[in-house]
Amino acid sequence: MHARTLAVPDAVEFTPPVFPDHRGLFTAPFQEPAFVDAVGHPLTVAQTNHSVSRRGTVRGVHFTDVPPGQAKYVYCPKGALLDVVVDLRVGSPTFGTWDSVRLDSETYRGVYIPEGLGHAFVALEDDTVMSYLCSTSYNPPAEHGVDPFDPELGLPWPGDLEFVLSDKDRAAPSVAQARADGLLPDYADCLAHYERLRASSRA
Repeated sequence: MHARTLAVPDAVEFTPPVFPDHRGLFTAPFQEPAFVDAVGHPLTVAQTNHSVSRRGTVRGVHFTDVPPGQAKYVYCPKGALLDVVVDLRVGSPTFGTWDSVRLDSETYRGVYIPEGLGHAFVALEDDTVMSYLCSTSYNPPAEHGVDPFDPELGLPWPGDLEFVLSDKDRAAPSVAQARADGLLPDYADCLAHYERLRASSRA
């Protein structure tokens, strides 16, 4: 399992070995030892999510209140998608920075999105599946979003797609508005939360 830190600090891409044979293939998209080596603590899995999306579907940019926040480990077991991570932590030296990773059912790459970062993706094929390992259960009052087409972010959505969004994502505020409304996570709070997770794993 190869780990690579993304341009957004604390977000990590994981690439597992894939073993094809005459029956099909085998891979392990999430491996705890490699995860702990890269992140510094285990991933608590409180909920798994599964989404199926038609080509051009955009989900996000979503984020959660910190604390407690919700970390995600995502991978694509069917189809292909462009996964995007955005630094929405107010006070972060890389605030507004994004990075993207193609996730698909050939490489089975995974991406870890820690608490406080924004997450979005666009499906590149019909019937694209996203699998999520989530550190906390769904908590609607703590869930927020910003406009995935906010020009301040300039996210790398492909130009050859007809985009499909939920009403909620289409109505999401700009980053500037979310910041003015006090919705965005605080960088210092996020760092303190990450350190608590690492400390608890050392105890």
